[in-house]
Amino acid sequence: MNALWITLALLTAGFIGWPVTALVFRLARTIDDRADSAGVAGTGAGDAGVVDPAADSTADGESSQRPADGATVSNAAAQAAADADTISNARILRGGAIIGVLERFAVCLAILAGQPVAIAYVVAIKGLGRFAELKATPVAAERFIIGTLTSLLWASGVAALTKVLFLG
Repeated sequence: MNALWITLALLTAGFIGWPVTALVFRLARTIDDRADSAGVAGTGAGDAGVVDPAADSTADGESSQRPADGATVSNAAAQAAADADTISNARILRGGAIIGVLERFAVCLAILAGQPVAIAYVVAIKGLGRFAELKATPVAAERFIIGTLTSLLWASGVAALTKVLFLG
């Protein structure tokens, strides 16, 4: 019977944690949008209701700037702009959803096995694997922190409840 509860806890932590994390990302974006709207409204610049569609994008928008209309661009500059667009369309934090599921499995299993120190290994491996990307992109770093904390809290909560209520 314990194997059933452990299996259900792992599945709950891993797969139901996915929509929970998405909900937290949406909440964080809503809070950011409200803060941005308040800042724009406070400056009197208007367009407070305009929502930046790239605000929650996982594409790196910094390198996707194009020259203004009417600007003449040399062949080399046009090629550089095309390369930048190709790079900017690459998703940042690729594989994050799958990594998140695996992270929640590992955290839940570590707590159920009575080895919470393994959580430190999971976080360390995840942080080291993403270090260069997080250093280069502040948006990625913010999403990484929000996603990691949400996953850790969800998996820990599921494991603790399972351990207390069903595994005695």
